[in-house]
Amino acid sequence: MCAKEISIFPMGEKNETFAPYFVGQSYLNRLTTEGVAIGNVTFEPGCRNNWHIHHKGGQILLVTAGRGYYQEWGKHAQELHPGDVVNIPPEVKHWHGAAPDSWFAHLAVEVPAEGASNEWLEAVSENDYNQLR
Repeated sequence: MCAKEISIFPMGEKNETFAPYFVGQSYLNRLTTEGVAIGNVTFEPGCRNNWHIHHKGGQILLVTAGRGYYQEWGKHAQELHPGDVVNIPPEVKHWHGAAPDSWFAHLAVEVPAEGASNEWLEAVSENDYNQLR
């Protein structure tokens, strides 16, 4: 699979703004910021974001390509494939990203709410991530 052809949406540029909160390389293409913020996030194999919490608003992930994972704190990780939808309620600590051997892409929909914010936390440990293979 060619990196540029991972999704029907353009991959975007290297995600430098949020790089401190990712292990590995991700790419971000903000599709819209009007009304509802939606971004196409593409992860190179093995890339994942840190644990984080969406305060007040929550998030919806629409998986468009590749194979990846989503995990809530205290629960088992779930494998994700194109067509999967993940509804993340506000205040739930979680992470998401690519499988070690696959590119992964999803649309990240930020659920609007007054005073919504995102709190970035610690990285997913290498040991925990490597157990998902």
